Parts: sequence; structure tokens; C-alpha cells
Amino acid sequence: MKIAVDAMGGDYAPTEIVKGAIEAAQEAKTEIVLVGNKIVVQPLLQEYSPANSQLSLVDAPEVISPEEHPTKAVRTKRYSSIMVGINMLRPGEASAFVSAGSTGAIVTASALLLGKIKGVERPAITILLPTPTSFSLLLDVGANVDCKPAFLVNFAQLGKIYMEKVFNIKNPRVGLLTTGEEKMKGNRLCRESHKLLKDSNLNFVGNIEGKDIARGLVDVIVTDGFTGNMVLKVIEGLGETIFDFFEQILTSDTRFQETAPLFKPVLGAFAKKLDYSEQGGAPLLGVNGNVIIAHGRSRSKAIKNAIYLAHRAAQLKVAEAMVNGFAEQVNTSFPSRNKLSLKPNRLLITERPE
Repeated sequence: MKIAVDAMGGDYAPTEIVKGAIEAAQEAKTEIVLVGNKIVVQPLLQEYSPANSQLSLVDAPEVISPEEHPTKAVRTKRYSSIMVGINMLRPGEASAFVSAGSTGAIVTASALLLGKIKGVERPAITILLPTPTSFSLLLDVGANVDCKPAFLVNFAQLGKIYMEKVFNIKNPRVGLLTTGEEKMKGNRLCRESHKLLKDSNLNFVGNIEGKDIARGLVDVIVTDGFTGNMVLKVIEGLGETIFDFFEQILTSDTRFQETAPLFKPVLGAFAKKLDYSEQGGAPLLGVNGNVIIAHGRSRSKAIKNAIYLAHRAAQLKVAEAMVNGFAEQVNTSFPSRNKLSLKPNRLLITERPE
């Protein structure tokens, strides 16, 4: 089994990417193929791991930057690390692909090169959020900033299959993130999505508010990519701020100097739950391949854990399970699909003419 890793993607590429790949290869005995500019990456491999047989390098001289338009970039930079790495999944040269590069380019290239699973309107990026007793799956967190009701139902279906196949959670509870528990709360997208989700055969328990995200009321939380990404960034920033805030109090306030050593392990455990580097990356669901998107600020630890996640996804055959699971449920869990108009900017329910 080989994991392809984009050596050129991310704020700290290629050095931190190479270090993370070396750590993963050494600790997990995972065969890793770094994809990037050979002139830049080869010296780093020789410096940090000159005799590691678990690591190899595929040359990809071009780089897609986050500032470039994703669609234009993937069409003009065929030899970029993202394009070459994702292309390796098609003939089975790699079992999974990891990148901390441009999210838009990764999503676009995955849909273009690997293709979407039959019945999926749009692929979605998903992330696990900690709850007091377990975790919830949030999607979409950035692949689709503008959504239609059909997309959100697709996200719910993808989330259901992922939770069932990967975590063995039977008939997971699905909630729609909006501004109130009542079915008519929220914008037009939320109201129309609520109708479709309620009519589906999914275990839809209704709307949830932002305050309920971390309470574990549902197993799958569905929202559009714009809202989901904002939620993710708020949680990420809040976790870091709370940790820094309490650490400052414990070290500066004389009342807590004696008890500070007792609190620090607790704070460390709390921060670890909200640390993106612990998860490593976010799976892109809905395409015909195992693609893991890492945080743009990923350092070696995050990359190492993203590779672990990719290895687990390949072992569990997540992409194959998503294809089979979607085929099984798509015809039964979306009975109102034929009544949905997908015309741009018109979120209306209309009858299909006989």
C-alpha cells in the first residue's frame, strides 16, 4: 500500500511535509511517495532520511498556489504536485492522497480526475468534532460555499455512510445546522433542505443551533461549505485562545501558582481535542478515491497524522464503501428528489411533468 503526499502544498512546504512523511514512514512502516519538485525535495530527503526505503519521490515541477483560481490552475498546470498526486490514484499507483495545498484545487482536481460517485451532486469535506461522550461529523466544511438543498441531502447521505462504514454507528442521527430548532427557522436554503431531509429515509432529527454543535445531540451535522468552514475556524481559534487564556492565568496569578501543575494536564487534554494537527486532515467524501485535505498551516505532526488517516482510509476501503453505500441508499433515502428543481438561484419544489 502506497500513500501519495503532496510535498509542495501548505505554508511550511516542503520541509515540514518531508519531515512528517519521514516520521510516518518510520513509525507506521507506511510506504510513502512524495510528489513534488525533484530539485527541491530530493536534497531534503537526503538530509533528513538518506536511507529510508519506505520513501520515494515522483517529480512534479509545477505548484498550484492558494491565490490561483482552482479551475484554471488544474487545467493549465497538469504537472503540479496536486494533479500528479491525484492522478496516481486512478491506475492504483497509490491508495490515498494527502495534501495541505489549495483546497479548491484539490476538490476540483479530484472531481475532474477521479470523478464523483454516481448520484453525488457535490463532494464534501468532513471533520470530526469532539463531544462530551464521543464526536460528531460536520460537513461540508469548505468544498461548496454556495449550495442547493439537493447538495445538503447528499452531504447527509455521505455522512451517514461514512459513520456506518468507518465507525460502525448504525442509523446515525442527522441534524441540520441553522438558526433555530423550529423547521421554518433559517434562510431559504435551510428551510428547503429541512423539507427534503424530513421526507428522506435518513434518521433526520431536525434542526440544531450553533450552541448544540459540541453537545453530541446528533452524529452527523449538515451545513453549506461557507458556514461549515466558519464554524471550523471559530472552534479552532477558540480552542487556542482558551488554552492561552488559562495558561496565562495559571502562570501570572499568584493564587494558582501552587495548583498550576495540577491544571496543566487537564488543559493539555482539552487543547488536544481541538487541535487540528491531532486529526491531521479532513476526508473529501463523494469522489472515487481516498483524498485527505490537511490544514494549510500543517507542520510535520499534522502531516504525519494526515498520512495515518489516509492509511486507515485505504485499509478500510472507504472510497469503495462510499460508492457501494451510496448506490444502496440513494434510491430509497431521497424519494422527493424528482420534485426538486436544480435551476440556479431558484430553490423551489416543483412537480416533474408527466
